[in-house]
Amino acid sequence: MGMTMSQKILAKKAGLDTVAPGQLINADVDMVLGNDITTPVAIDEFEKYGFDSVYSKTGISIVLDHFVPNKDIKAAQLSKRCREFAGKYGIEHFFDVGRMGIEHALLPEQGIVAPGELIVGADSHTCTYGALGAFSTGFGSTDMAAAMATGKCWFKVPSAIRFNLTGKPGRWVSGKDVILHIIGMIGVDGALYKSMEFGGEGLGNLSMDDRLTIANMAIEAGAKNGIFEVDEVTLAYEKGRVNRPFDVYAPDPDAVYDAVYDIDLSAIRPTVSFPHLPENTRTIDEVGEVRIDQVVIGSCTNGRMSDLAAAAEILRGRRVAEGVRCIVIPGTQRIYKEAMEAGYLSDFIEAGCAVSTPTCGPCLGGYMGILAEGERCVATTNRNFVGRMGHVKSEVYLASPAVAAASAVAGKIAGPDSL
Repeated sequence: MGMTMSQKILAKKAGLDTVAPGQLINADVDMVLGNDITTPVAIDEFEKYGFDSVYSKTGISIVLDHFVPNKDIKAAQLSKRCREFAGKYGIEHFFDVGRMGIEHALLPEQGIVAPGELIVGADSHTCTYGALGAFSTGFGSTDMAAAMATGKCWFKVPSAIRFNLTGKPGRWVSGKDVILHIIGMIGVDGALYKSMEFGGEGLGNLSMDDRLTIANMAIEAGAKNGIFEVDEVTLAYEKGRVNRPFDVYAPDPDAVYDAVYDIDLSAIRPTVSFPHLPENTRTIDEVGEVRIDQVVIGSCTNGRMSDLAAAAEILRGRRVAEGVRCIVIPGTQRIYKEAMEAGYLSDFIEAGCAVSTPTCGPCLGGYMGILAEGERCVATTNRNFVGRMGHVKSEVYLASPAVAAASAVAGKIAGPDSL
């Protein structure tokens, strides 16, 4: 029986010829990731079990991004704990204020993750790196402690769902629309503990930013991971970023999938996810009249250059509607600088937006955009659960940067073509 991409990577990292769905394995990891919320818990466990060394100074990444720059004393204490640990053990991939970014935008940008690698992170959206052809998944802080010390982690090998992509997305349709369409189709548990594997002739019509967005939200369908076939787009992205050797894995022709879906990218419309689950999707033609109070453009899902470019194109020469707050958060310091040099930050400010240093902030209801009772927000983030961005009686609508920007101008959920 043939293997999928994920199964091949897991077999390689476990030192096995083959693996099968449901099999328990112990595998070598290439990168262990934590942030300012999850790393302190892992450090506590690391010390509790008496570990006194890390398996690799270059195989661990600690990114301060959730409550950074620190929003209060507790956040400052968490960051201090991370700084002290990173300094003590010489962690080379440590990112703090001024050189940090949102972790899942930062690691691909910096060439820290690569095709064929096994990446684990104490953050559920670690599945983002599957866009590069890596096996990448989230885990808990206790697992992070063990992985930092040993460089190993146990896994139950997932079965897989195949998504064959065809066609080319239309104007204003992005990776966010694609993954919202898919989640709306299969549901938030439609890929529960499975690998969502993407390929097909339409793959070449998706940019790396599109793929990173899609892989990022695989967890919102319950998946263990999302992973894309490696092609010219992948290799062009990695050129100049990754100078170490890496392996490229393709699925076997006889790989077994629990289900196979054909996705025609040309048929997808701009899509919005209504409260309070990502599966509650409607196309922009079906949203009706939904007045809003706030827009957030950013996050590990949609804070990259193409996202800011789309938003800037719509906001340029226009004004954010009266009574609407629009917050723009570039994903990394590099993206912030590139957006500034491209003139996007001026476009945002002149339109009446607030522009923030990179932070996860509002996505998890941390800060920089908390919602009050009864308020509605269109966000390019990845979750819209009850109370996700603030009050339990607030509402979050998930959308692409293009739809978010258009909604900021219209004062209600709107598509770019309606302006």
